[in-house]
Amino acid sequence: MARTLAIVALTLLGGIQLSGQTTLRSALHDYRVVTFAEGLVQPWSIAFLPGGDALITERPGRLRIVRNGKLLPNPVEGVPAVVAASQGGLLEVAPHPNFAANRLLYLTYSKKIGEPATPKDPAPATTALIRGRFENDRLTNVEQLFQSVSEGRGHFGGKIAFDNNGFVFLTLGDRQVPPTGKLEAHPAQDLTNHHGKMIRLHDDGRVPADNPFVKTAGAKPETWSYGHRNIQGLAIHPESGDVWANEHGPQGGDELNLIRPMVNYGWPVIGYGVNYTTGLAIHTSTHREGMAQPAQVWVPSIGMSGLMIYTGDKFPNWKGNFFMGGMAGQQVVRLTYDPKRGFSPNRELLATEMGRIRDIRQGLDGYIYLVIDDRDGKPTPVLRMEPVERQTLR
Repeated sequence: MARTLAIVALTLLGGIQLSGQTTLRSALHDYRVVTFAEGLVQPWSIAFLPGGDALITERPGRLRIVRNGKLLPNPVEGVPAVVAASQGGLLEVAPHPNFAANRLLYLTYSKKIGEPATPKDPAPATTALIRGRFENDRLTNVEQLFQSVSEGRGHFGGKIAFDNNGFVFLTLGDRQVPPTGKLEAHPAQDLTNHHGKMIRLHDDGRVPADNPFVKTAGAKPETWSYGHRNIQGLAIHPESGDVWANEHGPQGGDELNLIRPMVNYGWPVIGYGVNYTTGLAIHTSTHREGMAQPAQVWVPSIGMSGLMIYTGDKFPNWKGNFFMGGMAGQQVVRLTYDPKRGFSPNRELLATEMGRIRDIRQGLDGYIYLVIDDRDGKPTPVLRMEPVERQTLR
């Protein structure tokens, strides 16, 4: 696969050199990467609405609309104020599965919960989930469905996925509580808080009566699974209904996990990563009884972010494949998956060297969209992968 794009009709987008005329090759499909929208500041998530509009969150606190191929100049009104500091801000946007009828739009963001210690410090913030009616390019009737009780510097989580049974799953990070001392006492291992948890709610915010820890004394009843670091990709398998999540690990140790109720995924007791500054081991081991092993692990880490299971018809040979983005790795990873046989050992890298991929989504049109983020806040684009008919020799 070509790793350097030829300079043909070259466009420069936030440091990304991109040519829509260049064909990139992969094992099953040739494709090209074109610009869908540009000029976004720290985009985090993209969603597609019936009728053709796309919504994109910008972490500083703006919800933007792309209509007829153009980014509208004005952000959506009615979005609550966010704490845009460190890793916080406006995070996920997701339409309700029945959006065409109810116009309900869900957002996650870092919500202010106190005053800063000094004028130079950001305000304390936690992860909140809201929904509102999106009509006439405005968000109205906004209601809060959930607010985490966890606090910390970063790792807000904030990914959303809806299943086919009226439930919404939400990820909550460990808030960067240091993995030191007695690791079993880390907040991600403690069911009395929201650090490092996956939660499940009814789509109106109520706690389901059959959640696994509803009757556990002291446990947060929203909790579905625990022992997570910072899930940055979440997807429901379209056939099995299984919940899949990728975990943004420390230095080394990104994970892809099949999420089951009541399961402990081990952070920080077990894992494959090391400390950023020293390179020393974090975990007591890689395995422990009662703690789940990842379905896939990446050592070294690629900065995992975004997760998609492809169901479209534009890339028919990729149906059922898993796709995830890499921020540090600046790549898309494709994994072949069969519900009965599991994952193929081969990993294919796509769309390399195009920037930090913050989110990856399938559009309603069957194309694949890549949200590109710049660490320093320089304007970046959303890109689209399109198939190119493979030429055969005659």
